[in-house]
Amino acid sequence: MRRFWIRCLSTLVAVPALAIFGHADFPPEGFRALFNGKDFTGLHGMPHFNLMELKKLTPAEQKEKIEGWNKDLQEHWKIENGELVNDGKGVYVTTDDELRDYELLVDFKIIKKGDSGVYLKATPQVQIWDYTEESYHKMGADKGSGGLWNNTAGRPGKDPLVLADKPIAEWNTFKVRQLGARTSVWLNDKLVVDNAILENYFDRKAPLFAAGPIQLQTHGNEVRWRNLAVREIGSDEANKLLAEKGNDGFTTLFNGKDFEGWAGETENYEVVDGTIRCKPGKGGNLYTKGEYGDFVARVEFKLPPGGNNGLAIRYPGSGNPAYAGMTELQVLDTEDPKYAGLDPRQAHGSAYGMIPAARGYGRPVGEWNFQEVTVQGSKIKVELNGNVILDGDVAEVKEFMANTAHPGKDLKKGHFGFAGHSDPVQFRNVQIKPLEGGL
Repeated sequence: MRRFWIRCLSTLVAVPALAIFGHADFPPEGFRALFNGKDFTGLHGMPHFNLMELKKLTPAEQKEKIEGWNKDLQEHWKIENGELVNDGKGVYVTTDDELRDYELLVDFKIIKKGDSGVYLKATPQVQIWDYTEESYHKMGADKGSGGLWNNTAGRPGKDPLVLADKPIAEWNTFKVRQLGARTSVWLNDKLVVDNAILENYFDRKAPLFAAGPIQLQTHGNEVRWRNLAVREIGSDEANKLLAEKGNDGFTTLFNGKDFEGWAGETENYEVVDGTIRCKPGKGGNLYTKGEYGDFVARVEFKLPPGGNNGLAIRYPGSGNPAYAGMTELQVLDTEDPKYAGLDPRQAHGSAYGMIPAARGYGRPVGEWNFQEVTVQGSKIKVELNGNVILDGDVAEVKEFMANTAHPGKDLKKGHFGFAGHSDPVQFRNVQIKPLEGGL
């Protein structure tokens, strides 16, 4: 969690403890309140605004902009009986905290023809509206609240799975879990969005922001909010939750004890605490004896400082996987200073020398990351910690790093494995699922 924002707003109101949170045992164990029920401590104003554009400003420019937004906040928001109340106008209440992997709790209450939402990582939005208002039905309101309304039509999460709203003027409760861009929403204890990707509204071709604040939207009429709290999720729990979704049909490739089922330079790797580790100062290729065409692979990895390895995709069993195979997907501590001059096509998750991956989505060095790779025909998708950082087609690549050809990129099948580069990078929970016609 980061605090990017500048604190400059606090309006004190004395409120009994029970009224602050609506019930005496709030926040639940493991959660912390983002709104104290008394003032705007930990909160500020911000409208619908591209977070990346804000961060391009100088600190002085950011401060000036936020101070202006906070003046607007004071005009259109008030605290009443431990509730945040908006008159339907102005900026959005925004958390100072920027969150990555987390669970969010918030209660809301709307009036007739109500329309609002919750921005996640400063991105629209978990939809809230009056599902009984017929004029809204053409936009999907009859399906209820809780959907990721700004997702592309037809994409998962766009519409809620069930109608779970309570009658107008009654309190509703959201629980939102976000792991990277993977978003699940419960409305009044009913699952309405199940592990869907929240799209980056500001750049549909880019992943969702790695971290960002929560925002409570204003949209034309009064909305009341209370019981705003968060539980930040650590990397081990996040990896476990990500692995539990869509895990049918996978085969475990590594038994945690030895290199049964593996070939290549096994002498340069070792089994340590149930993981595969490249020996320091060693390297080379360790790959499955079996070959795969189209598949989904899942693996957890942990990098040492400056660590470098790779995932060999459709490797023929000899040569450099980056060139002789379909590709090598980089496994790299990209942000280490020694890689400051890196070509974008060498960053973590990139199809080496061909297609660059988005940066900034890895966990801190020394923590385990969860990665899923989908290979179908000439297309490759890489999802890191719940964020799609690469989605490309090697058949469309016309320009190669250093003008070096990749003769293996059109291979239809090959081995899956690791391409070591002398660093003790570790792997565990290595799994693969062949896709139809792909083995």
